[in-house]
Amino acid sequence: HHIPNSRWYFVRYLAKKNIVQDPKTHTVSFLQPKGAIFEPSLSVGTENDTFTVLNLAVAAAPHLYPSAFIQLILNVFIKRSKSSMFQKRTLKELLWGYTDPFLNLIPYSTPTTVGMFYPHHNTSDGVYKVFSGKNDASKVAIIDSYKGKKNLPYWPSYCGMINGTDGASFPPFIEKTRVLRFFASEICRSFYAVFGAEVNLKGIPVYRFILPSMTFASPLQNPENRCFCTEKIISKNCTLYGVLDISKCKEGKPVYISLPHFLHASPEIAKTIEGLNPNQEEHSTYLDVEPITGFTLRFAQRLQINLLVKPARIIEALKNLKQNYIVPVLWLNETGTISDEKAEMFRKQVTEKINLLGLVEMILLSVGVVMFIAFMISYCTCRSKKVN
Repeated sequence: HHIPNSRWYFVRYLAKKNIVQDPKTHTVSFLQPKGAIFEPSLSVGTENDTFTVLNLAVAAAPHLYPSAFIQLILNVFIKRSKSSMFQKRTLKELLWGYTDPFLNLIPYSTPTTVGMFYPHHNTSDGVYKVFSGKNDASKVAIIDSYKGKKNLPYWPSYCGMINGTDGASFPPFIEKTRVLRFFASEICRSFYAVFGAEVNLKGIPVYRFILPSMTFASPLQNPENRCFCTEKIISKNCTLYGVLDISKCKEGKPVYISLPHFLHASPEIAKTIEGLNPNQEEHSTYLDVEPITGFTLRFAQRLQINLLVKPARIIEALKNLKQNYIVPVLWLNETGTISDEKAEMFRKQVTEKINLLGLVEMILLSVGVVMFIAFMISYCTCRSKKVN
């Protein structure tokens, strides 16, 4: 992952664990470890670099507690803790969690630790249950269930369906016309990617599938997204585009997902934020998939995490706000590429053998054509002699 300016890098190890096979249902179950390790050799700064960022607890308060009476009480604790709309935090605190001084004063049993990825650091995602493809190759890696469920409770209708794979691989023999569907648990929904280009990755021909620009479109632009619009006020009756409200799967916290720098988002969202520079090449998501095996050999997942900040007349830290704001907190560029060693192994075991089969096929075809031509010449010659 990296956050603004691409200066802080973290490494994730995506090896699955607790793998259990069920031969009766032709499925495999596993957990996907979460968390990341800071990589100082690739980073300009350290995890202890300090930033002025949105105060997550204060900003979320009006959304979580719309009652004027409760806001009156919260305002007392916010003032007593000397909290404001912004705060200074280290990168480590912002990502993995810190004890919030405002929440720490509340006498009720309220969680006091706040962080963008708290409490998921060093935990596992799942259980995933996927098809092995032993009885049907077209089902390889397709998710059968996630955490024991086949649908998500956050979205109505087909928007709650868990479609496709986890993105690490797809059923084999992929054609350019195929739509690749995959499930992203951290965003609580399924996505799809369409063919974009042929790419050569370390000597391996792959198909690049890209996330369409209509992924976060409004229902007016893309009617299929209607069931992702679950409220009418902030979305301006579902006309706002380029952001996805995932608060229902984040315990009610007003979290919005978008592409980095609000790429493909409504101008009215972006105009309130300075320093944005959306770029299709740098801020889009793609998967480089080897078409014969269906393996994803390179990927880039780029997403921005935003928080909805509402005006609150009773909370002094927020009383001067004139409107609702969707404020970026950080954006992530999660990338992965097959190593040189594994790429060489793949070329020898798969690519070169496929090329050899193609060569043999061409030779056999050529021999067949030559034999056919020779036969026709011989046949015509014999007929000519008989006529004479």
